[in-house]
Amino acid sequence: MKRRTLIKGMAAGLSSLYLSDLYARNLLNAGSVPRMASGPFQPTWDSLAQYQTPDWFRDAKFGIWAHWGPQCQPERGDWYARGMYQEGSDQYKYHLQKYGHPSKFGFKDVINDWKAENWHPEELVALYKKAGARYFMAMANHHDNFDLYDSKYHPWNATKLGPKKDLIGGWVKAAKEQGLPFGVTVHASHAWTWYEVSRRSDKSGPYAGIPYDGKLTKADGNHKWWKGYDPQQLYAQNHPLSKDSLNDNSMFGQWDWGNGANVPAKAYCDSFLNRTIDLIDKYGPELVYFDDDALPLWPVSDAGLKIAAHLYNSSIKKHGKLQAALFAKKLDEQQRKCMIWDIERGQSDQIEPLPWQTDTCIGGWHYDRRLFDNKGYKSAKTVVHTLVDVVSKNGNLLLNVPIRGDGSIDSEERAVVEQVAAWMQVNSEAIYSTRPWKIFGEGPATASVAAAGAPSFNEGKGKPFVAEDIRFTTKGKTLYAVMLGWPANNTISVKALAENNQVGKVSQVSLLGNDRLRFQQTAEGLKVQLPEQPPCKEAFVLKIEGAIV
Repeated sequence: MKRRTLIKGMAAGLSSLYLSDLYARNLLNAGSVPRMASGPFQPTWDSLAQYQTPDWFRDAKFGIWAHWGPQCQPERGDWYARGMYQEGSDQYKYHLQKYGHPSKFGFKDVINDWKAENWHPEELVALYKKAGARYFMAMANHHDNFDLYDSKYHPWNATKLGPKKDLIGGWVKAAKEQGLPFGVTVHASHAWTWYEVSRRSDKSGPYAGIPYDGKLTKADGNHKWWKGYDPQQLYAQNHPLSKDSLNDNSMFGQWDWGNGANVPAKAYCDSFLNRTIDLIDKYGPELVYFDDDALPLWPVSDAGLKIAAHLYNSSIKKHGKLQAALFAKKLDEQQRKCMIWDIERGQSDQIEPLPWQTDTCIGGWHYDRRLFDNKGYKSAKTVVHTLVDVVSKNGNLLLNVPIRGDGSIDSEERAVVEQVAAWMQVNSEAIYSTRPWKIFGEGPATASVAAAGAPSFNEGKGKPFVAEDIRFTTKGKTLYAVMLGWPANNTISVKALAENNQVGKVSQVSLLGNDRLRFQQTAEGLKVQLPEQPPCKEAFVLKIEGAIV
């Protein structure tokens, strides 16, 4: 009760905050605001708790993501539009060398340099479907605040600047051609504080004291390529700095708009709301991911609640029932009833009662050329093991394949995707449309995973998987036991299927990609004799028939 009172007070206090009127002017210039869809869902946590994860998403298990935007153009890794303004950082030094000083060549100019000249979405999405993806997602904007679609409410978008292409429109068309549900990821709510670094200046050197370009205005654009565009609609820096803004790490403690974060103006929140409703209405995504804890701008604005209700009600009107999948991070128990819990670069240590998703990447979120040069990508083996582990715990895997600035993927990434495709061709029946068993698995690594209370960014911190590590999935009366390695003596013992372990009598065991196998169910476990050669790489699936309970 105290928290709700506090939240109401914070929201009511927005009208007294400093209000940059450029967002309000932009909304007026764009015409009427979009209409919210009516239906059973209201923009409250209690109403959103009616949500039920659609069966198609639970059956899909595996999606691929194009986390691609102008920050991929320098090919120097994630959060480039922030790092380039942090004096002394790797990206700052790289920017000086490649583009020049950020007082003269800021991120707006990186956008102008980005052309996406080798982008062929049809070929990429076809490749991802071949790899086993049952849904495809593309980034609609990032913390850099640049919309990658035909945005009615935001002039800084890819149809007007940079590539001058409707990137989301191209991805939608490609996904439809492959029959894949399409989703968008939305990250732009944090530009307000994320871009505060753009207002700094060097502390030393020849440019000491000369401000970066974060406070430029429309009037500064005369005789520049960006004439007629207001940089403040991109950088959003007409506001006081957050507490400890000069501390690069302070923003992480202010992600939920507390601990001294400068609270966004109402016009900024309204702009984000209208941009996102326009995105949903124009492109009809079945999936929407927010790079936010709970929902965007919560608890200082109800914009995220309104977007969630609109998405759900729109889905019901379109399909006759709720088919939308909505994701956010770090959800409490009530919020996990309202949408799908997404764990960034991490996994749960248990079978979760509600469907959830891991989002991860074979490299960095934004393309980093150094990972290609140094062969630093996740292997197909790691991807497959992550998929199997997540699915055994009632989850889905969303995998980002970083895209170069020009719109292509490199040869190392393509090799990983094709190796995953080869594994799925043999073993996908143990993944799609399955449900967890009574336990998620057995083996040495089961005791080393991070606790479920703090799972974000815990990937790779447990013991490496070995042949004795097994993960279980079920489909009807069939149990799948996925071995995460091939045993040296070509025999495996599944301890969970010991005859005295409250399981039924096993009637048949086969290896996907091979024939039936000889087995013996004993008090120690189900002992299975494997063939001399494995039928595939990465992981190996025993298909077990019988009265498994």
